[in-house]
Amino acid sequence: MRFRNAVFYAVSLSLAHTFFGYTAQAQQFTLPDGRAFLPPPPRAEEPAQQADLRAFEKTRGLKDKARWKLAQNDANLNPDHVIKDFSCAAGFNLDSAKLPAMVDLLTSLAQPVEQDVSNEKDFWKRRRPFVGTDKDICTAHSDGLDHSYAYPSGHTTWGWLTASILASALPDRATQIMQRGRIFGESRIVCGVHWKSDVQAGYMNGSAMFATLQEQPAFTQKMAKVRQELLALRNAKTEPDTKTCAVEQQAAQDIF
Repeated sequence: MRFRNAVFYAVSLSLAHTFFGYTAQAQQFTLPDGRAFLPPPPRAEEPAQQADLRAFEKTRGLKDKARWKLAQNDANLNPDHVIKDFSCAAGFNLDSAKLPAMVDLLTSLAQPVEQDVSNEKDFWKRRRPFVGTDKDICTAHSDGLDHSYAYPSGHTTWGWLTASILASALPDRATQIMQRGRIFGESRIVCGVHWKSDVQAGYMNGSAMFATLQEQPAFTQKMAKVRQELLALRNAKTEPDTKTCAVEQQAAQDIF
């Protein structure tokens, strides 16, 4: 994934922008280099590539179904949208207007995460599964998407890192939050823009990033504020949308 422009949609690519469409803060974090610790993507003759192909073909049958629509929803990297996506998992509505520290943390991480994932994609240069086919994908085609690389999944990396931050702040909801992080990544398989192994690498990537951030002062200071505001919002909680929660619960049962 190349990270998205000021309209915040995953189909709109611009290397001049970060995840959230504006210049990231000067704050820099140290992140691990996935080119060294991630396994290479599978080669054509390997069983993992055959599993990737089966997952891609299977998920083309989901077009216009509830899981497809959830994948379209999860393609939107607007910070308000991504944070809200974890409302059912958190057990209360996550209103980003009331979570400025969370938005600030994600904003400050956007540029270094983008740079890491871009370096990794350029290193492996793996084509996306729909390239060279006439198969449907859940998002609009563009030159940027069609010619960008697949491994590892940037959406998945970002979703897993976001889930890890929320699970750390709300440990009693960690199971539900990390499940939603998994679904967020699997949406890229459903969407048809990433291979299954791209998504698996994204989980590993996000986990390594979160682990690396733990003792960095800038991160721990921001996390303290995130925890405070999440607990305050929880105490004045509003219930998440029940229909959305039902769709997410069903998605958690899918196997690709």
